[in-house]
Amino acid sequence: MKKIALLGSTGSIGVQVLEAVRRHPNSFKIVAMCANDLSKAFTQQVKEFAPQFTATASEDKAQALKVAEYADADIVFNAVSGFAGLEYSIKAIKAGKTLALANKETLVCGGELVTRLANAKGVEIIPVDSEHSAIWQCLNYDKKASFKKLIITASGGPFRGYTEEQLSKVTPKQALNHPTWKMGPKVTVDSATLMNKGYEVIEAHELYGAPYSKIETVIQPTSVIHSLVEFADGAVMAQMGSPDMQVPIQLALTYPRRMSTDAQALSFKKAMSLEFLPLNRKQYPLYDLALKCAKEGGTLPCALNAADEVAVKAFLDGKIKFTDIFLTVEHVISSSVRDEVVSFKQLEEVDRTARWKAQKFIYKLSK
Repeated sequence: MKKIALLGSTGSIGVQVLEAVRRHPNSFKIVAMCANDLSKAFTQQVKEFAPQFTATASEDKAQALKVAEYADADIVFNAVSGFAGLEYSIKAIKAGKTLALANKETLVCGGELVTRLANAKGVEIIPVDSEHSAIWQCLNYDKKASFKKLIITASGGPFRGYTEEQLSKVTPKQALNHPTWKMGPKVTVDSATLMNKGYEVIEAHELYGAPYSKIETVIQPTSVIHSLVEFADGAVMAQMGSPDMQVPIQLALTYPRRMSTDAQALSFKKAMSLEFLPLNRKQYPLYDLALKCAKEGGTLPCALNAADEVAVKAFLDGKIKFTDIFLTVEHVISSSVRDEVVSFKQLEEVDRTARWKAQKFIYKLSK
C-alpha cells in the first residue's frame, strides 16, 4: 500500500491521480491532500478518500505546505499549477520525500536550486509529464543513463500553419480546443503557443543532465509518440500510446511495475499515422524565447514563466489578443536582469517583479 500526499487535488492532474487510487484501492491510499480553495469538489474528495490531513492554500498556506512534508506519506505528488508549486516541491525534498512531479514550474523556475537540493537529500524526482515520462521509460527508469539525443514531440497545437493575421484573431475558445490532449486551460494555451515545449526542454535539461545541444523538438501531429531517445549506436527508442495522462500519472506511483488503466489501447488493425514534421520555429516565437532564456539560465526562466502566466490569463479573460502573449513576455524578458539563482526568496521577488511588469504592459495594450 503506497501512501500518497496529493498537492493540487482538484486540478486536471490531481483528479486523475484520484482516479488511479479508485482503480487500485488496495495499492494506493491518500493520507494527505490539499487544494487551493475549499470548493465543493475538494469537500467531496475529502469525504470520499478520508485523508488524515487536509488543507487549502487560500485559507492557510502554511498548513497547505505541511501536506508536502507529511510524515506518513511515502510519496508526494505535486499537481499544483504555476509558480506556487515550486515551494511545495522544495518542502517535499527537504523532508526527504520521493517527489512525483507534474508541476513544470518547479524545474523551469527553480531547476538548479531544486536539483541541487534533491541531490543533497538523496531524493528521487519522478517525471509525470507525458514527454518526460516517455524519456524516462526509454532510459529504463534511469535518469543517469547515457544517450546521444533526447527528442521531445509536440502536436503543434491547433494553429499549426496559421498566418500572423489568423493568429491575431484566435479566440480563447479556439485556443482551448487542443486537437489531441485534454488539459487544464493554462497548459492548453501554452501548448498552442509552444511555450509548453520550451518549458519541457528546460525540464529535460534539469532532469537528465542534458546539454541543450542534445535536446530536440519535433512535430508529431497525432500525439501517439510521446518522446524518443537516440543512443550512441544510432538506435532510437520511442514510447507510444494514446494521448492520455493516465499512464504517466499511474506509472509515477507504480514503477517499475505496470498496472491496468482505463486508457484506450492503440489499435494496430487500422491505419495509424506516425508522421514527423520539422518544427517551424518562426511560427512559434515563444518557443524560441523560452530556449533563449533557458540557455542564459539564472533567474530569466523564472521571469519568463511569471510573464507567461499573467499574459495567458489576460488572453483567457479577453483582455489581449493571442499574439499579444508573446509581445508581453518578450517585453518583460527584455527588461529583466539575469542573476544567479541563490534562494527561493530571491525567485519569489523575480516572480513578483515580472508579474508587475507584465500587468503594466497589458494595461497599456488594452488602452
